[in-house]
Amino acid sequence: MSEPSAVAIRTYRPGLDAAGTYACFRAAIIGTASADYDRTQITAWAGPADGNLEAWDARRSAAHTFVADAAGTIAGFADLRDDAVLDMLFVRPEFGGLGLAGRLVDTVKRAALAAGLKSLTTHASRTARPAFERFGFVVVAEQPDTTVRGVIVPNYRMRWDELSD
Repeated sequence: MSEPSAVAIRTYRPGLDAAGTYACFRAAIIGTASADYDRTQITAWAGPADGNLEAWDARRSAAHTFVADAAGTIAGFADLRDDAVLDMLFVRPEFGGLGLAGRLVDTVKRAALAAGLKSLTTHASRTARPAFERFGFVVVAEQPDTTVRGVIVPNYRMRWDELSD
C-alpha cells in the first residue's frame, strides 16, 4: 500500500483507465459495502466481473472523472457530471483510511466551483453516508426503493453547498 502523499490525483484517461476503475468499483462494493448490504444487493450492485468496459469507459469519459493513482494502480476514483452530481466515489478497500476519498471529493468540489456550480448532489450508499457527512454533505432524502439490476439497494440523496464548507 502506498502512503497517501504518494497517491496522485489525476484526470481519467479514456481507453486506458476503464478496466482499473471498474475493478476498483467492484472491489469497493464487494470488499467494503458488503458490511451494509446483503449478498443479493452486493451482487446486483457490483455487476458482472466481465462488465461492458466500452460502456463503462463511455460513462467515465462523459463525466469529469478523477483517479487516485498509486504507482499505476487505481486506488480510487470519483465522477462529476455536468448536472452537478457527484456520481461515483469508490476507493479500493486496501487503500481505505488514507484520506483518498476526501482528496477525491475535494478535487470534485474544486472542479465544480471552477465550472460555476455552487452545489453538488450525490446518491450515497449506507456505507458512504458517514464519509459524505464528514465531507460536508447533508441527507436530503432517504431512498429506500433505489433499484439496481432489479434488486432494491437503498441509499441516500445528499447535497453539498458551497456555503456549507
